[in-house]
Amino acid sequence: MRPLFYQEQWQQLQKSPTAKDIESLAQRIASSFVDRYYYSDEYNREYIHLLCEMATHFKESELNQIAARVLFGTVIERLCDDFEELQTETYNRLICQVVNFLCEHPQGQEIKSELSDFELPNEELLYERIENIRLSQDRQLQSSIKPEKILVLSRVTIGADVAITSVICKRVSKFYPEADIIVFGDAKLKQVFGSRSDFKVHELSYSRRGGLIERFLVWLKLLKEIRTHIAGLSPSQFLLIDPDSRLTQLGVLPLVPLQNYCFFNSRGKKGSSVTASVSELTNLWLDNMLGEHEFCYPSVWPEYEKLKLAKQLRKAIDPEGLATVITLNFGVGGNIRKRVEGNFETELVQSLLQHPNIRLILDLGFGEEEQDRAKAIIRCVQQQGIPVQTLDFGELENAKPDSRLLGLNCTVGEITALIALSDEFIGYDSACQHIAAAQKVKTYTVFAGTTNVRFIRRWKACGSDTSEIIFVDTISKDSHIDNADIIGRLLDLRLT
Repeated sequence: MRPLFYQEQWQQLQKSPTAKDIESLAQRIASSFVDRYYYSDEYNREYIHLLCEMATHFKESELNQIAARVLFGTVIERLCDDFEELQTETYNRLICQVVNFLCEHPQGQEIKSELSDFELPNEELLYERIENIRLSQDRQLQSSIKPEKILVLSRVTIGADVAITSVICKRVSKFYPEADIIVFGDAKLKQVFGSRSDFKVHELSYSRRGGLIERFLVWLKLLKEIRTHIAGLSPSQFLLIDPDSRLTQLGVLPLVPLQNYCFFNSRGKKGSSVTASVSELTNLWLDNMLGEHEFCYPSVWPEYEKLKLAKQLRKAIDPEGLATVITLNFGVGGNIRKRVEGNFETELVQSLLQHPNIRLILDLGFGEEEQDRAKAIIRCVQQQGIPVQTLDFGELENAKPDSRLLGLNCTVGEITALIALSDEFIGYDSACQHIAAAQKVKTYTVFAGTTNVRFIRRWKACGSDTSEIIFVDTISKDSHIDNADIIGRLLDLRLT
């Protein structure tokens, strides 16, 4: 279908819009863009413009969020997840078009003004800037640079911040021991970086499920905060490190002069290793930037009090120190494609509990759906007569020694502490696999939701102990999901 066809449909839809119809039309437009792009590298501006219109047209924010969600989920995330140079260039082109659209929107006038101050008054110059950054050699910092402040942007998701941002902070902190390291990101970061006294987390939220305008206006907030932090500093006294952050829409939106800006192109760097994880790529980039060869594994620093409670729980359910404690988390960060549907999770838990020396800690998850699934697992285990308990993290002193399965309501900081005291971790591709590997815990990731080998290799957990994946094809239409096969492969890896 050509753009004019969809334009006519959009005009009709505006007369009596419903959420269902908006999502249906937005999805068809987004998929048509992807169709043409995959087939012939055609970049159809009209499709993107239509999606921007649909994401900003309504007075009701919940209606605007529909098209924004489709634009990011169907188009933008696919371009990013391919980890290919061509898709990175297309992403830059697309985001520059979106920014240009927003600059002409009444709510985007401040964005337009700030970009003009950066001498980026139009789409072409904005695109030229990010492409020059993308295609340039990794910048090597001069030995004369002695920054007093190093500002590091969050990757927005906890898993990526563990895999990438923690590596950056560790290495620059060691290289510049006198510098203040400030990470701009969500308050949740304090729960995993909290006990590292030389890193400060400056709270700044980015709504991954917000509307189109909201996702870009956060840049203005960040810009103001950055200016406050560098006020009174000369260009030689600060650096800003952007690890391909969503806060700048992966480097497209500027924050500081280029001389103070260090950008890690995590997606489409020409000549990048095809097998390296993002943690390994981060280290290679830092080698080039700092002029030294060193390797740092990702890290987390859970709060002491939470670790203390986790130790008490470990002692309560394993008083003799003879059990194997496994923490499980079946969260997928809102991406249901990463989940193996059906009874897989229940069957996995039941299989593990066949071994009498195993104790399981099950994170009950976030949100109603995840919690309902966890409760279903617990009910099935209870029906088998196996001792089960459900507690909040703050009630760990009530844990019973005979509990074989312990369901816990916990925050990201609390599950981090629990994983630290575990022997193994099992879960899907999500934040917890990176948290586990970072704490030298044996990690087994059921990797579903993609058939892109590059994506799997990039986002594999990186740690100094065992880290394995069990691949499950949940995408191909002719794929058959055999729970026994998946569980068998996982159990085989545990015994290897």
